Amino acid sequence: MDAIALVKRFGKPDLFITMTCNPTWPEIKEHLWTTDEEQNRPDLISRVFRAKVEELKTDISKRNIFGKVVAYMYTVEFQKRGLPNAHFLIILANGYKLLTSEAYDGIISAELPDRGVHGSAKFNYPKKFAEHTSKGSDSYSIYKRRNTGEVVKVREQYLDNSWVVPYNPFLLGKFNCHINVEVCSDIKVVKYLYKYICKGHDKIAFYVHDNESHKEIDEIKEYQSARWVSPPEAIWHLFSFSISEMYPSVYHLQLHLKGQQFVSFKGNTDTNTIINYPMINKTMLTEFFQMNRTNKDSIKLNLLYKEFPEYFVWSTTDKTWTWRQQRCTVGRIVTCHPTEGERYYLRLILLNVRGPKSYKDLRTINGEHYNTFRESAEKKRTITL
Repeated sequence: MDAIALVKRFGKPDLFITMTCNPTWPEIKEHLWTTDEEQNRPDLISRVFRAKVEELKTDISKRNIFGKVVAYMYTVEFQKRGLPNAHFLIILANGYKLLTSEAYDGIISAELPDRGVHGSAKFNYPKKFAEHTSKGSDSYSIYKRRNTGEVVKVREQYLDNSWVVPYNPFLLGKFNCHINVEVCSDIKVVKYLYKYICKGHDKIAFYVHDNESHKEIDEIKEYQSARWVSPPEAIWHLFSFSISEMYPSVYHLQLHLKGQQFVSFKGNTDTNTIINYPMINKTMLTEFFQMNRTNKDSIKLNLLYKEFPEYFVWSTTDKTWTWRQQRCTVGRIVTCHPTEGERYYLRLILLNVRGPKSYKDLRTINGEHYNTFRESAEKKRTITL
């Protein structure tokens, strides 16, 4: 949900990059004893890979090797054999969007480099040759793969351009590992890509039993839900390395009907003390209304609720919004199911009405007041259509 909030704010991702750990990196090899093997040093694998991910992140977000980046996210996952890989989704600023085949070719190559080639038949390789880069009919780009006749010998096989996985020459040369770079050419791929990189770990349901064939099996009690944790992943968590990161951060905005906000208190606190606490009625939403009534900047900007954190910062101590001085943040109203009734329709209204000053103001459409948020939402929709 947070990742999709970035898409709503900045548009679809432009680049999808996958980086896989290379166990033969010099940084790993030089710290091995003569009797050591890479698979026996998960600490080295995890630490070196994290350093490489941080360097890649710096290249993308600070050195702007692909152009100015307005948003990105990445997740780290681990193959069944243990090696980590990172998936990056990058959203470029409007002036740096990849809109032409020439722009694609400036970043991505699918032809043989000076040395080596990576390919796998299970991902529909070999690909068809193509003289020019173009957008495919299935939301996947068709990269330039000319039939030059050039081949390389890999594991006793001769491979040509049809076997080349799309790559960026600069990143491939710098990081010396499998680093696949793809253009996200269509909005249709967004849902799949974000689900893919946020899918989490693999799980399995199993049970252990003896060889008694006549024994009655209670599947509810016997079956266990478990997952495989490889040594590099275990070390990754022990070192407290981030498993994912998102920029800019997404701020969750409270959503509640009038007088139905969550209240936290200690178990031994007196009820009257809780009720009479002066801050009890102050929430992100109520203070958003207050800012739209009294704050000149807020009134001038005339913002949607979800846009408010881009300009103002919420203080959990003082329960107030103050002008934002630094750092970009994207707001997201917490998810609400349609079965929640009025709260759901309140969310719909907040997503479409700018600068509301109260709950009553939200239920007023074109000067006409409605008793419920559902009625006002339906009227708002009718006017929009």
